[in-house]
Amino acid sequence: MISPAKGLTHLMNILVCLKQILDPELPSRDFRIDAAGRDADRNTAGLVMNIFCANALETALQFREKHGGKITVITFGVPSAEEILRKALALRVDSAVLIRSDLSQRPNPWCIARVLAAAIRKLGDFDLVLTGRESGDWGDGQTGALLAEELGRPCVSLADELKADTVNTALVRIRRQTDQGWEALEASTPLVITVTNNEHNVPRIAKTRDVMQAFRQPLTTWSLAELGVDAQSISEDLACTEVVELAIPIKQTHCEWVTGETLDDRISLLAKRIATVVQSA
Repeated sequence: MISPAKGLTHLMNILVCLKQILDPELPSRDFRIDAAGRDADRNTAGLVMNIFCANALETALQFREKHGGKITVITFGVPSAEEILRKALALRVDSAVLIRSDLSQRPNPWCIARVLAAAIRKLGDFDLVLTGRESGDWGDGQTGALLAEELGRPCVSLADELKADTVNTALVRIRRQTDQGWEALEASTPLVITVTNNEHNVPRIAKTRDVMQAFRQPLTTWSLAELGVDAQSISEDLACTEVVELAIPIKQTHCEWVTGETLDDRISLLAKRIATVVQSA
């Protein structure tokens, strides 16, 4: 157990929301589209933890190292999402929760926020709820704010550093990125924070021994029904947005050879061809 910083009498209870996505490092030649589902084909490459979620997890770990506390990680996804929870357990979070998704299509941010909020209410009170600023697949960047709305809590976006106030234990100090630089904020808990990346919250690598132990640790698994989430209402949420078409851009190139008896002839013909193309554009 990490001791609280001097002056702190309250250890923060932190929840970090994680998401599993298709590996962004997948070579473009291997990327495939599921035409029927209008989504990326998740069977063509490895699945990884969303990088911005990993930044949020690292931020929570650093906060616990400095000020003490408890970290719970949670994700809403298919059974394979257990892998990212095990990775978090290997980094020594305190507990992990998987909400099984049996939805026939990709959930939108509103749907995800409703499900996560139901799980958070079942888990109990949290001082801080951290999410990544956006996902590395669809990049909606809406789940954190929608989750805050569902929970009735304030939301601070694009934070890259958190510190506890050693005098007032209900306050946290937040550094927030802006287009002009940084903002320094003080906020009362409980609140939701979306975390962005910087050089200070680069995700750490788990030790081999901790990775092995993580697969022996208990994992809480819930269905939507166990959370009291009505499947019909979720279907209505999914109907709010629709992917009309999804396709891989096709880049076409056309090559023309410039011929001529001499180099000067070829240069002259090339210049005329360029002039023709420019005039027709």
